[in-house]
Amino acid sequence: MQRNDLFLKKTKDLFIFATISKKTFLTMKKEKIILTGDRPTGKLHIGHYVGSLRRRVELQNSGLYDRIFVFEADGQALTDNIENPEKVRQNVIEVALDYLAAGLDPTKSTIFIQSQIPELYELSFYFMDLVTVSRLQRNPTVKTEIQMRNFETSIPVGFFTYPISQAADIAAFKATTVPAGEDQEPMIEQAREIVRRFNYIYGETLVEPEILLPDNAACLRLPGTDGKAKMSKSLGNCIYLSDPADEVEKKVRSMYTDPTHIKVSDPGKLEGNCVFSYLDAFCRPEHFERYLPEYPNLDELKAHYTRGGLGDMKVKKFLAAIMQEELTPIRERRREFEKDIPGVYEMLKKGCEAAREMAAQTMSEVRQAMKIDYFNDAALIEEQQKRFSAE
Repeated sequence: MQRNDLFLKKTKDLFIFATISKKTFLTMKKEKIILTGDRPTGKLHIGHYVGSLRRRVELQNSGLYDRIFVFEADGQALTDNIENPEKVRQNVIEVALDYLAAGLDPTKSTIFIQSQIPELYELSFYFMDLVTVSRLQRNPTVKTEIQMRNFETSIPVGFFTYPISQAADIAAFKATTVPAGEDQEPMIEQAREIVRRFNYIYGETLVEPEILLPDNAACLRLPGTDGKAKMSKSLGNCIYLSDPADEVEKKVRSMYTDPTHIKVSDPGKLEGNCVFSYLDAFCRPEHFERYLPEYPNLDELKAHYTRGGLGDMKVKKFLAAIMQEELTPIRERRREFEKDIPGVYEMLKKGCEAAREMAAQTMSEVRQAMKIDYFNDAALIEEQQKRFSAE
């Protein structure tokens, strides 16, 4: 071989090696994937909105993530509504409408329904062998939810094991990020434990997720309008995204403040005062110029309230204006989507098809790692054929 030919061959080999290396690097690069969702047990309220939904829309439009999955956890909703499935059935469309109205875009985010992805239940079944009953009992989120529902000793198994189901939801889509409120931290940590144990036993197959908390501390857990620690449909202390303007006004006017702030001249307390908790979550500097120009910012408004001389109704009027500004475009978009309910269901169907394709790929890798992909394991079949032929 001539020197020039040898040089060309080496150059070609290096080019092939570099091309293969680049492909390998791209294959090894871990995608940034978001998974998040809600139980369809009612319309979504502003606690959902500031806790995760508003952030989901921002993340969807940020371009920082490769894929975003948003799902309706109807299977989990049935664990404590099994005798009233119609409640879940009717609210699937309500939540879908709230998603779209809030700004989730099905061309950017895959929106799907949990029960339509059977691979999630298969993975849950395998995950059950990786968790002990005592570990589930120590999960503080589960304990709180059990107390709220007065289950006591009559805990449905499906409800008790929903941290396992949630871990399967996350792992099936290899989610790297789960936007959620602080009350979900124990759930995400348990999901990480399950994935870690699976990978330890079967090899690196699944991805450990990270929680993404709201960047505004006031949004971590918005209180109910009655001052209760948690906004809840069952407690009737919610402002819903779809509430008409007059209903929002009424709920803001009746909001819990400081019971000792009887007269305008009385000093007021901020702690436990719902109005100021909501202002922390929703108020922006430009709102003062529009609705309360005599104050430069929220700190000045708080200072005036705490020293006395500022009435609750004036602050509530300010909050009501902010809430209407935030919710009016959401309500208007919702009304437009309500005109084409079959179209919304078609969107959900396509989302389910895309989600199932992803989950099926993960489950193929899971079965291979667990060595239960019997019919695809040609080496196993060949080895056993030789073994039995030799006997």
